[in-house]
Formats: sequence, structure tokens, C-alpha cells
Amino acid sequence: MIYQLDPTSTKPLHIQAEEILRKMILEDEYKDGKLLPNEVELSKQLNISRNTLRQAINKLVFEGLLVRKKGYGTTVAMQKVMSNAKKWKSFSQEMQAQGLKIKNFELHLSYRKVSGEVANFFNTKPDEQLLCLERLRGTPELPFVYFISYFNPDIPMSVEEDMTLPLYEVLEKKFGIFVKTSKELISARKADAEMADKLGIPEGSPLLVRKRFVYDINSRPVEYNVGYYRADSFTYSIEFTND
Repeated sequence: MIYQLDPTSTKPLHIQAEEILRKMILEDEYKDGKLLPNEVELSKQLNISRNTLRQAINKLVFEGLLVRKKGYGTTVAMQKVMSNAKKWKSFSQEMQAQGLKIKNFELHLSYRKVSGEVANFFNTKPDEQLLCLERLRGTPELPFVYFISYFNPDIPMSVEEDMTLPLYEVLEKKFGIFVKTSKELISARKADAEMADKLGIPEGSPLLVRKRFVYDINSRPVEYNVGYYRADSFTYSIEFTND
């Protein structure tokens, strides 16, 4: 598509260029890591100076929408998934709110012995085997998170559950359990060989690790969840209010 600026507009040229760049980012031709035309070509196409174009590009680089690589060019940043700490939702709800389709690349249900932290959360013995759900999830084009969940042994779930359905929908409709609270811990680590292979990234790449301690409306522990997110595909948004 050919874009042009309006020299008769009262809107500054760098703002018009910025708006055009935002439209280009959404095109299949350029999205997710594709190179934009170089600055010389694009400035000629838009009939503006390179300095004016660079001003627009710098704004989008600052916002994380574009990535400038010396000696290579300017590319569209990989689309990042957002999660908001203020309004807690399930993963499926978070993605649905952003208009993203979710695919399960892997799904495993089994019984596994738990660590001391998981045992303490559910007040069980460390060597007890609990139902474990493992899922590699993402958009149809890209897996970006690996989830491991353990469940309260008092919930009569089994390895026969249909976990292609949203998890909390299963808990509500089949077991009458309504989750209410999620306490979370966020940390960073490097991907080991196994996690790097699952997420399609080089070993040692940065991961965002998100632990969730989920409780029902009666403050009973329901789910212990750990998510390993590709750091280049996920942003965690936190809002603080000073009362």
C-alpha cells in the first residue's frame, strides 16, 4: 500500500508520519519482525526529510513497537501479550479480552509427587501425588508460555478431565468451585534446554516466571500454577494507586 502525507494539514509532518508507521505495523507485510523500508526510501516515498521520519520512528521505538538494529534496519517488534495485575482474570479470559485466539500445542494430565512449596500450599505431605496439568500455549502462530498446575486433592478431578475447555469453567460447571483470589510472584530466569525447546528459543534466553496461588470464594487453595513466558512475547502491567 502506498501512503502519503497531507502537506496542507495543520497536523505536523512527524505526527502524520507516525500515524502512517502505526498503520504499516499492522500489515502482514511488516508485522512480527519484518524489515520496514529503509529511511532513505521511506522518506522519499513520504516526501519528508530523514530527520522528520526519524523523529516518528524514534517515538515508536520508545513505545516498543519498532526495533532499530544498527547495520540492519528497523523492524516491527514481535507482538507482546499483556497481562494486567489490577484486574485478575484467567489466562483464557486475558487473551480473549485482547482478541487473541489461543492454541494448546501440548496438554498433559498426570499424577506427580509435589515439592515442599506445593505441599505447604495445599497442606499435604511432600511425597503425595497430586493431579498435574501441563500445557504449552500461545497464539496459533507462536507458543509463548508453558504452564504447570497442581490442584487441591479434595477436588475430585482426574486424568480423564476435558482440559481443552477453559480451566475455571470446568471447576465452576462440574465441581461448583468459583475462584476469587490470585496471589502472584513474578521473577526472571534463563531458559534451560527443556524449556527453550518447548518455547522455540535459544537456551539461556530470558524467561518471565509467574507463580499463581489461586483461592476460591471461601479462601480455600484451589490451584498452584507456574507459567514460564517468553520474555520477548509477554508484558506484565501493574497499576499502583496512591490513596
